[in-house]
Amino acid sequence: MTARSRRAAMFPALLAAAALVLAACGGGSSGTEADAGPPRAGGTLTFAVGSDAGCVDPQQVASNDTIYSVRQLVDSLTDQDPRTGELKPWLATAWQTSPDAKSFTFTLRTGVTFSDGTPLDAAAVKANFDRIPSLGVRAALAKGYLAGYAGTTAQSPTQLTVSFTQPNVQFLQATSTHSLGILSPASVARSDDDRCAGVIGSGPFTLQSYVKNASITLAKRPGYDWGSSLFAHPGEAYLDTLRFTIVPESGVRTGSLQSGEVDAIGSIGQQDEAPLTGAGDQLLARPNPGIVFGIGFNLSKPVVADPAVRQALSLAINRQDIVGGVFPSQTRAATSVLASTTPSYADESALVVFDAAKARSVLDAAGWVPGPGGIRAKDGQELTIPVTYAPVAGTNQPALELIQQQAKAVGIDIRIQQVPVAQLASQQAAGDFTALWGNLTRADPDLLRSQFSVAGSNFYRIPQSPLEPVLVAQAGEPDPAERTRLVGQAQQLLLTQGFYVPVVELTTVLAVGPTVHGVTFDASSRIQLHDAWKSA
Repeated sequence: MTARSRRAAMFPALLAAAALVLAACGGGSSGTEADAGPPRAGGTLTFAVGSDAGCVDPQQVASNDTIYSVRQLVDSLTDQDPRTGELKPWLATAWQTSPDAKSFTFTLRTGVTFSDGTPLDAAAVKANFDRIPSLGVRAALAKGYLAGYAGTTAQSPTQLTVSFTQPNVQFLQATSTHSLGILSPASVARSDDDRCAGVIGSGPFTLQSYVKNASITLAKRPGYDWGSSLFAHPGEAYLDTLRFTIVPESGVRTGSLQSGEVDAIGSIGQQDEAPLTGAGDQLLARPNPGIVFGIGFNLSKPVVADPAVRQALSLAINRQDIVGGVFPSQTRAATSVLASTTPSYADESALVVFDAAKARSVLDAAGWVPGPGGIRAKDGQELTIPVTYAPVAGTNQPALELIQQQAKAVGIDIRIQQVPVAQLASQQAAGDFTALWGNLTRADPDLLRSQFSVAGSNFYRIPQSPLEPVLVAQAGEPDPAERTRLVGQAQQLLLTQGFYVPVVELTTVLAVGPTVHGVTFDASSRIQLHDAWKSA
């Protein structure tokens, strides 16, 4: 079986449903192309985002605001069709999977070069994959995708085989992500921190300048002619320059788009929708697959090691109120740990419910007694849960403030703690948190293993439990139906054991000006700007 046919078989009808949701939200591409005429080359697109990850190495970046820019720097071995989930050619023209899903052989297209002139061949891909396991905590996504990596063999300049110590069916989809985007050997050889300051890729744009917490500027790559088979046109990108400016305040971003100071903005809040559409701007939306926004716990901390506390917090959260009060109109309340657009998603609505009365009774039974001001205590310890978050989305703070109010009503004191985006990964790796608010986007359910397996980084300090063998089994299961069953079991175990409290599914909503066209979403709801252009 080819890799393409194997992966296509693993995607259920939910991705088709996601395409319908996307159409209802205004489509996956900006502009009315028929009215605007044929695409025009040239110009600068200025995009205002809310945060900076402090790094421009795609293999070390997990924040959407920064992925929007660094995705344009690198090509991937494969691309993933956002409508069907099928893998399509990009740098690789063909691929094969061994029957035991332990090795993957790729045939590369010829003539591809990095922007420093170095050829992108099998040796360059091998250098990337050999280096990723030794990257630091910022590269948790990329390292998770290569879990069990045994090595890469370059049989020729155009053929290589990637091998693993155990079956790894998720690897093919991982080759379509920005995290496994291919960098030049010169960039690969640099230190982690040096790579964060600048990298060289083979993508349609090159890094022109990076000023931390201020801007990321990209320039069109002359002669680029090896784009994904999903790109709308061959050859070079249309735009000359992409400029991403860091504007933390949502209102300032909205005002900048309305005034024409910028061409597009990210992290749209509910309050932004009417002013933007009323001014003639376009809203582009796509539901994100992966782990939903929610709260994960450091189980080494005594207060959240108590399963009754975790269960009560989940019961205390009115998800519909949070969606309706904070998030854009396309957003859905979470019904599982995985978003409903993720392959192998299981609807666990019965385990994700709001029931304040039951939350109180659970805490009563566990010995948490209401004290002065209504906050509960047990053995002299107040029921206080610090929740850490990074300002990667304008909705994070108001969502947590609503959760804080809802939790207080049952006697739980939520303390909201903001940390810089660049600091979050190291703080998580060090276990310097009690609870974390966040999400993680990927169009493959193996994201559960990378986040919750005790055999990986185990940021949440999860003990051995019935969850672990299920996570391991799904990673090596080549049969799509059986893998879906195992992933469903993993979701149920995560909820019944209270290892994660899901709250809301992320929908990426962008706003672009009326002269912007051709902005599209990839399968992970990140933007692709090779085909973007501006009319007069």
